[in-house]
Amino acid sequence: MDFQLTDDQELIRSAVRELAAKFPDDYWADKDERGTFPREFYDAFAGAGWLGMAIPEEYGGGGLGVMEAALLLEEVAASGAAMNGCSTMHLTIFGLNTIVKHGSEQLRREVLPRAVDGSLHVCFGVTEPDAGTDTTRITTFARRDGDSYVINGRKVFITKAGQSQKMVLIARTTRREEVEKPTDGMSLFLVDIDSDAVQLRAIPKMGRNAVHCYEVFIDGLRVPESARVGEEGQGFRYLLDGLNPERILLAHEALGIGRAALRRAVRYANERVVFDRPIGRNQGIAFPLAEAATRLDAAELMARNAAWRYDRGLSCGKEANMAKWLCADAGFQAADAAVQTHGGMGYAREYHVERYFREARLLRLAPISQEMIMNYVAQHVLGLPRSY
Repeated sequence: MDFQLTDDQELIRSAVRELAAKFPDDYWADKDERGTFPREFYDAFAGAGWLGMAIPEEYGGGGLGVMEAALLLEEVAASGAAMNGCSTMHLTIFGLNTIVKHGSEQLRREVLPRAVDGSLHVCFGVTEPDAGTDTTRITTFARRDGDSYVINGRKVFITKAGQSQKMVLIARTTRREEVEKPTDGMSLFLVDIDSDAVQLRAIPKMGRNAVHCYEVFIDGLRVPESARVGEEGQGFRYLLDGLNPERILLAHEALGIGRAALRRAVRYANERVVFDRPIGRNQGIAFPLAEAATRLDAAELMARNAAWRYDRGLSCGKEANMAKWLCADAGFQAADAAVQTHGGMGYAREYHVERYFREARLLRLAPISQEMIMNYVAQHVLGLPRSY
């Protein structure tokens, strides 16, 4: 087995690291405190061509794989940008996979080149207040009306909806009680958000405040048939194409946050002198940081394995889910250890580790909770009865 990154992959890491370093921790602390979208950062990465790295070359993208995209997002997170930085772009990287694979040529030409150059923001509309993790229970409905659909419903926790012009939206086109399988009867659409039929309301939240989440209210939104992605009723199957890459990418983001937190903690442990010696000499400080480094490196192996398998067309559901669980846990533990290392100052904004802690905590919830991953492993890896 060869664990060495290629020369091109190493070049990606170094180039992203150099660009991300132009946006220091104070920049992100300010954006987070004021709840302001990091436009300068987004434009810099768009201008450098990073947004379309996983989109096919024929549409202006880089045509690279999930591994390269994961390395990009890990470096962004590790720079101190954490989720505030990654969330500006990761939906463009994996959310448009459904358009690439299943969209008409017209949709691809309309959307992908503009996503690549950064002029088009796209969000992903799946979750609903009363459906939770069970996507089959969504009630947003797209009713056929001639050569159009009329959509009504509500979505919740839709990241970047306020900055987006388009939304990849899943809605029922056949009601749940009328289909043979609960996963049937859902369709994907690419819809305009800038419409009187769409209302947004930002959700106040604990962290990642530079990139807002929204409640989305849809009332009589008419869209042409050409806005549908692929075949009617096949939306859930298309949605699955994005789940493994999403988990792989966010696993790497969790790693990056853990690395950023660990870097600051080690620096502080070397510089902070108490009782005439640096606190890092004390095993009560050193061992939790050493454990955090060990857990991050172990989780990284599973994340790299998942990305490698996905890019080669191998099954990777087990690896993608385990990677997300391990990386989210390792990243959060590292952030928690960093706060503890700083003592009372870890609770202060000045040292930035409290921000890493808040953003690392998010990844134990999203895009899927740690508990749901254990359900997946129990059922699909171990062959135990389904528990839900």
